[in-house]
Amino acid sequence: MQAAQSLIALLAVVSAIAALAGRIKVPYPILLVVGGLALGFAPFAPDTRLDPDLILLLFLPPLLYADAFHTSWVDFRRWLRPIVMLSTGLVAATTIAVGAVAKHFAPDLPWSVALLLGAVVSPTDTVAAQAILERIRMPRRFTAILGGESLVNDATGLVGFQIAVAVTLSGVFDASEVGATFAWVSVAGVAVGLAVGWLAARLNAIVRDTQALFSLSVLAPFVAYVACLHLNASGVLAVVTAGFFVSWRIHEIPADARVQLYTVWELAVFIINGFCFVLIGLEAPRLREGLEAYDASFLAAFGAAVSLAVILVRLVWVYPGAYLPRALFRTIREREPRPRLRDVFVVGWCGMRGVVSLAAALSIPVALPDGTPFPGRALVVFGCLCVIAATLLLQGLTLEPLIRALGIRTDALSDEEERAARIELVRAALEHLEQLKGRSSCPAAQVAGAESALRARLAALEGQAELRSQLRSDAALAHERNAQLNLLDAQRRALLAMRSRGAINDLTQLKLQAELDLEELKLTR
Repeated sequence: MQAAQSLIALLAVVSAIAALAGRIKVPYPILLVVGGLALGFAPFAPDTRLDPDLILLLFLPPLLYADAFHTSWVDFRRWLRPIVMLSTGLVAATTIAVGAVAKHFAPDLPWSVALLLGAVVSPTDTVAAQAILERIRMPRRFTAILGGESLVNDATGLVGFQIAVAVTLSGVFDASEVGATFAWVSVAGVAVGLAVGWLAARLNAIVRDTQALFSLSVLAPFVAYVACLHLNASGVLAVVTAGFFVSWRIHEIPADARVQLYTVWELAVFIINGFCFVLIGLEAPRLREGLEAYDASFLAAFGAAVSLAVILVRLVWVYPGAYLPRALFRTIREREPRPRLRDVFVVGWCGMRGVVSLAAALSIPVALPDGTPFPGRALVVFGCLCVIAATLLLQGLTLEPLIRALGIRTDALSDEEERAARIELVRAALEHLEQLKGRSSCPAAQVAGAESALRARLAALEGQAELRSQLRSDAALAHERNAQLNLLDAQRRALLAMRSRGAINDLTQLKLQAELDLEELKLTR
């Protein structure tokens, strides 16, 4: 009963803070952390401690699965080089730098534990960044690189975390064994993700009940993650891979189910993220239990040094990563536009940490196999929370003013791509109408009316007019339900064809597909 009451209280806190964040224009993850911190020090704070072994299992799979659906696979491949440099090279650099700083301040800390702290704080969290960037129309390259980085560095950071924990528990470090472990964890994780993604996509193509489809969508990430737990593979890579695979085949789900699934998942992810960010704040007051051996001045210096190392390493890394490969390789210069200095700085400043780091830190074992306490566990959790607080408050609160001050605006790529896709959808509908002419089931007056409206829209689109709302008036194009459904199907086929040949990315396809799905719902209800 107490646990249920605590969860209800937390839900109320999340709801109130999220509503307040919308009014005062502060990114909700930042306000949730501050609210959780204030609540944690209150005498009536709820006891919401979770079993550390369950934190990664409960929170990460659905969040990562949803992130995969909101990351463009087309853009991911297009910007693979900078994504890999940030999600692997920067993760390694952060792990080493933070480990060195931790070892300097706490010489008694084993190297494996110092590097464990570095691995814990190496993954970025895009929730806070997206809460800011979604209010500002940013160049698509920004969102593609930051989103792809967050997905992959969750995996690479947590693989390093797993290895550091294993070395600490065993007390033995073998470079060849670590390399083999890394290879197995990565390859097996991707393989499991492909298998689960393929199976989930096949079931999505067969099952037609919305409730069953929702259950399968919730089940898929947990199956991928749990399977990897048994295989000692990367559950993060498995979940992300499965999410990419299922997202690519999401058009096989019925339209009404797609609309409902997107809505329910969006709300579920918000609630999970809300709980996680509040828990970040609630966890802070409890650190006193394991930090009695350290004085306040040491803890302040340690937390500040680790946080500064995380921020500086990223800022130092992004500039060589952006310009050095261009200087060395002509193919990169020809393929990638030269980034501006201010653009690179903004990418370097989008280094907020959050849910993934918290979940990893709290899942560190409490004791070694012989029963002795895990060395430096409380210090690692403390350092992690300091990094989360520093990056969320310092970078999160200044990111939007920084972007506006630097004058960074969206590029025309996304708008042009979307307009071109809309034009081709209208042309596909016109071609379908041509095939219907002369059929007794389609009166000439209805066909003529539909054709006239479509040609007017095509002329407006080709003149670069903004007609986003007009796609929602397709029901007026024909009075006959079947004819209108066939028009929508023709546009869906054209949309898939454009995605298949790379004319649009999958996020554009999903956006326009959702509009067509809404039109189908209007006709079938």
